[in-house]
Amino acid sequence: MRGRGVWDFMAGRDGIFIRACRMKKSSRTPVWFMRQAGRFLPEYRKLRKQYGFMDIVKDPKLAAAVTLMPVERLGVDAAILFSDIMTPLEGMGVRFRIEDGIGPVVDAPVRDFYDVESLRELDPYESTAFVMEAVRRSKRALHGRTPLIGFAGAPFTLATYLVEGKRSEDLSVTKSFMHSKSDAWHALMERLAAASAEYLSAQVLSGADAVQLFDSWAGGLSPADYEEYVLPYVKDIFRRLRGMEVPTIYFSTGTSVMLDSVGRTGANVISVDWRIDIGDAWDKIGKKALQGNLDPALMLCDIKTIRERAGRILDRVGGRPGHIFNLGHGMPPTTPVDNAAGLVSAVHEYGAH
Repeated sequence: MRGRGVWDFMAGRDGIFIRACRMKKSSRTPVWFMRQAGRFLPEYRKLRKQYGFMDIVKDPKLAAAVTLMPVERLGVDAAILFSDIMTPLEGMGVRFRIEDGIGPVVDAPVRDFYDVESLRELDPYESTAFVMEAVRRSKRALHGRTPLIGFAGAPFTLATYLVEGKRSEDLSVTKSFMHSKSDAWHALMERLAAASAEYLSAQVLSGADAVQLFDSWAGGLSPADYEEYVLPYVKDIFRRLRGMEVPTIYFSTGTSVMLDSVGRTGANVISVDWRIDIGDAWDKIGKKALQGNLDPALMLCDIKTIRERAGRILDRVGGRPGHIFNLGHGMPPTTPVDNAAGLVSAVHEYGAH
């Protein structure tokens, strides 16, 4: 299915999360978390004893079940599809595996222009049909209670895994490739941008109410390199999505020194981490919705501390339309469930008062 006729996909598109994305006033601040579907939830850990990570990703029934877990358990204001940013790369001919404690590992890293040319064009309806079915199943199960967020990896972050072969602390191989083989780099980024745009578009047409582009490692670049080697391709993705009529979110970390550039990506919502005051971030980004920006490490503290720090952020925002409460990065895997649920309640109570 490539259209919307079978299911009412407009359900969930007029609630507080979507209103915040569009910078409209609402009764309270919406809250959801990166990596809320899995890892720290006991229901997910139980499932992982029976299935591998990618086994769950590729089983639409299981992926939808995990997607709904935090909605049921925590009462968050948005669900995010359970998947992985590497998922569409398999359809481009990339062989990889997800190793516990390490993350994605690419069997044959990209080393030259020939490797880039070997990447296939992505057909999301063929190679990631299981993702689109997971979107449809999640939408049906949500019954319009909360919107569903689809997502994809940003070209730069995907490129780091393709070039480095796995997660890198200093991105030295990536940066060397970027500067010394710039023609191959730009060709790689063009292919990844096109694939991410197609992949996100397919998720929207399958029912996603909003989409987020994850650029987790963009903060490893200098502002000048981000402008030259990354920003044009991120802008291209959001330009391609402009006619889809759903909110778009750009997530990055460690980018507080280049928020003027990040603010020009074309996304409706900019996610900011804990390394900058949220008011200062808004001053730099301008008239856009903001998402963030609690330090994830605080989730391991006592609930009193969590509530107090969340209150500081909310006080700083002061009820300004367009704020979505979130962590500055993913939920730590050792987070007590009561802390996560308590934070959701604290944000909801703040708005009620």
